[in-house]
Amino acid sequence: MDNAIRDNGNRQRKVIHVDMDAFYASVEQRDNPDLRGKPVAVGGSEARGVVAAASYEARKYGVHSAMPSVTAKRKCPDLLFVRPRFDVYKAVSLQIREIFAEYTAMIEPLSLDEAYLDVTENLKGMDIATEIALEIRAKIEAATGLNASAGISYNKFLAKMASDLNKPNGQAVITPKNGPAFVEALPVKKFHGVGPATAEKMHRLGIEIGADLKARSLDFLIEHFGKSGPYFYGIARGIDDRQIKPNRVRKSVGAEDTFMTDIHWFDPAWEGIRPLIEKVWGYCDANEISAKTVTLKVKYANFTQITRSKTAAMPFGSFVEVENAVNSLLQAIFPANRGIRLLGVTLSSLERKAAEGASPQLLLFR
Repeated sequence: MDNAIRDNGNRQRKVIHVDMDAFYASVEQRDNPDLRGKPVAVGGSEARGVVAAASYEARKYGVHSAMPSVTAKRKCPDLLFVRPRFDVYKAVSLQIREIFAEYTAMIEPLSLDEAYLDVTENLKGMDIATEIALEIRAKIEAATGLNASAGISYNKFLAKMASDLNKPNGQAVITPKNGPAFVEALPVKKFHGVGPATAEKMHRLGIEIGADLKARSLDFLIEHFGKSGPYFYGIARGIDDRQIKPNRVRKSVGAEDTFMTDIHWFDPAWEGIRPLIEKVWGYCDANEISAKTVTLKVKYANFTQITRSKTAAMPFGSFVEVENAVNSLLQAIFPANRGIRLLGVTLSSLERKAAEGASPQLLLFR
């Protein structure tokens, strides 16, 4: 890829996606030698607990993040549960961010454990993006004792896909020459941005791999997938024009999920929505953003939709505060008189967190 970039007068972009390997679980194994080499799940072991992260030893049994803890224990009877220490994870994340900043100011964190870096023009004056990724990964290991994987490509979508190719503790490159062919052969269920429900819908439409997606017209994709249609049309061709956006305060940040089967009871609804809370809070915390308003979105089986919001007097200071707010909003819609097909969480009234020492209650992570 790098030779192609140097020979291209238009200066093809160089994007690196860095993703820490089993981040929460790896921190716990690093700090507790008794956990090393054993199946570990970060999260609560109680009946309503959810796995926040799983070690690679646990993943061999099919344990993964967002899985109910009771299911995880059933899959792996020897699974060791560890309560999360988000203050420690955030401190490690800041160490990693400092390493990124040695190479570029164009850093877009996605959560505490992953970020996009635009190194087209970088602070080290290095021409080869793969060498930058190697250096960053080596520095992360030296500073934290943890492994990171990386994907290198000419846009965000392909960099993200590349970072999964040689996990754990590896990296991969998808070049401008190989990008379109890579996407054409990729099952759509593996596309970043295509969840299980969307993948199932694509399956019903006869779309199994990238080549099938590429064969559909833009009008067809907009008709069936709405505002996501243009995005799918582009990535099916290896095109993703989204820029790296560092240090931005968005108006809101949200996540939602459409379920394969309708939900009728609180417990499965809570299991489904808790990973969404982690996702939106993780984005805010990684970007040093706080929020005053949380909104619950509910779409029923008949496609009617409601939203319920709660606004705090002070910005939410921790994951637990947001979790409790969503829990109370969700409890209020039960018992439900019809099935729920989609749940979503949005944080809004966003603002930069206060500088350290200015307001301790805003700096608590959990």
